[in-house]
Amino acid sequence: MSKAKVSINNDKLQDSLELLRALAHPLRIQLLGFIDQHESINVNKIYNALSLEQSITSQHLKILRSVGLVVTRREGKFVHYQVDYEKVGRAVDYIRQFMQNEQPV
Repeated sequence: MSKAKVSINNDKLQDSLELLRALAHPLRIQLLGFIDQHESINVNKIYNALSLEQSITSQHLKILRSVGLVVTRREGKFVHYQVDYEKVGRAVDYIRQFMQNEQPV
């Protein structure tokens, strides 16, 4: 039985895996969903609305930002967060492509 040749871009796959690791925590999924509902929201409103500690909120937002799931914009003393839908879409597309190329064992 011959194996199908599968072309995998390891860099894209690694980026997608980092994104999935970032999403592996329930609080980060909650934060991402909350930001998505508001299009753009500052960190103070996030932790107050979700009744979270500021430091915990900032730690999790830092992880989401580091993998590119959210982007920031500063307005005066406030930092506003937005979901980077383009980055999320590219990662989802690449994961789908990878899964379609998987061969049964």
